[in-house]
Amino acid sequence: MATTDRRQLLGPLLKGVSRSFYLTLSILPAGMRDPVGLAYLLARAADTIADTALIAPGKRLELLLSLRRQVNGEPDAASLREIVDEIATQQKDSDERTLLESLGPALEMIAQFSDADIVAIRGIVSTLTEGMEFDLRTFPEEFSGRVVALEAYSQLDRYTYMVAGCVGEFWTRMTYAHVTARLGEDEATMIERGIRLGKALQLTNILRDCPKDLRISRCYLPQTMLAEAGLSPEDLLRPENSHRARPVLLQLTRIALDHFRAGLEYTTALPRTAVRLRLACVWPIVIGLETFRLLVASECWLDPQHPAKIRRNDVYRIIAGSLPRIPSNRMLRSWIEGLIRDTEEQIRSGR
Repeated sequence: MATTDRRQLLGPLLKGVSRSFYLTLSILPAGMRDPVGLAYLLARAADTIADTALIAPGKRLELLLSLRRQVNGEPDAASLREIVDEIATQQKDSDERTLLESLGPALEMIAQFSDADIVAIRGIVSTLTEGMEFDLRTFPEEFSGRVVALEAYSQLDRYTYMVAGCVGEFWTRMTYAHVTARLGEDEATMIERGIRLGKALQLTNILRDCPKDLRISRCYLPQTMLAEAGLSPEDLLRPENSHRARPVLLQLTRIALDHFRAGLEYTTALPRTAVRLRLACVWPIVIGLETFRLLVASECWLDPQHPAKIRRNDVYRIIAGSLPRIPSNRMLRSWIEGLIRDTEEQIRSGR
């Protein structure tokens, strides 16, 4: 593959499709940046295939599984053409369309990395596509008029691993492979904490995006938890039921806060000199915790017209506030534990 193709894929195209995540990618150590960036591109392409609602779910699943096989070394030129003809042409976003049209060079790029990186890239994309496959097999077509919920918390926990916890695992393995500075814990401990951090971030997304997901037939809140609150998945479509559903929100918030504590331990175990890696962990942790503060404070968290969304200025404030704190475990702990305690106090006080 030409050098210009690689630069284009991992430069302007990656920036175009990754949006806020590109901020994190841009501060990674050089050895991690390219394999993580390529894994992101492949996963983003798979996600675009899985989410293109104008294509029948069965066809999306067929193309998704074909892409997974190609990532794992089974070329299929006919399927790549189908992805371009049937999926790329449906994309309104020009960067998404370009990404799907560039899948051939992106797949060829996998072979340019070390054997360990190839295994890691294939592993993370395979697991992420298992989560997308789960969505396509579990939920009805987006505008079917039905709402289907996950059955139990164990299913939700497994799902958060497939779509985000595995990213924490991948990230940790890449850190041990590419960062020479000694980390404060053994690899197995760090992998477990990285998985929990990923799960925390996915629970943030699930609770924040719940109103939007309900309207495309998907309820990630477990049926068993809803039943304890006397609710059905369809009840969640009515924003006035936000108060009745609050026990479910708070139960999942407590689980997420415990996962965020593991994420804090993960971050403080990184070498103080690994400023970029620390920032890459701290930013999503703080953004996630501030999102939970908004969710817990909201009286209408099920209303799609009032999403619990951090403003752009708040992101800039978080970035600025992280810089003096990042070398100090004491300052990081004070900041992040303070945010966790604030949300726990909101829960206790009923605010």
